[in-house]
Amino acid sequence: PLEMSAKKPVPFLRQVISVRKKVHRDPRFDDLSGEYKPEIFMKTYSFLDSIKKQEKEMIQKQLKKCRNVEQKEKLQQLLNRMTQQEQAQKKQQKLREREVSWKRQQRELAKQGKKPFFLKKSEMKKLELADKYAELKRSGKLESFLNKKRKRNAIKDKRRLPSQKNL
Repeated sequence: PLEMSAKKPVPFLRQVISVRKKVHRDPRFDDLSGEYKPEIFMKTYSFLDSIKKQEKEMIQKQLKKCRNVEQKEKLQQLLNRMTQQEQAQKKQQKLREREVSWKRQQRELAKQGKKPFFLKKSEMKKLELADKYAELKRSGKLESFLNKKRKRNAIKDKRRLPSQKNL
């Protein structure tokens, strides 16, 4: 017959054809993809910034034209998210530049024969905080920032105190 019978028993030593299993690679963790260098990444994908800027302008135009309340709210959320991402990217860039300048400075000192000094994370945070305060002072918003911080700390302290009901 052209078709084999299904009732025939399977032989004891059957031949199994092995199929090569596909190996899925994650480029984030694979050595074949190379080492991640943020400077090179930013240079390579710098064209995305201009595209994002155009999209942001387009969303702003749509937001002005839009009459539907739900649609307007969605567009506003999208716009807020885009601005937040932009600010976060600028902050990261600033941090990276500060780190590169610190390393460059340490290399120069090492060339002069001085021992290099490596910053701890806590010291790096202190420097960032000092820069933040300097920026706030320059823009004239330092006092309002400190007032808000005092209020927040006062509320936290009040929560930690035992309540009057328990006494």
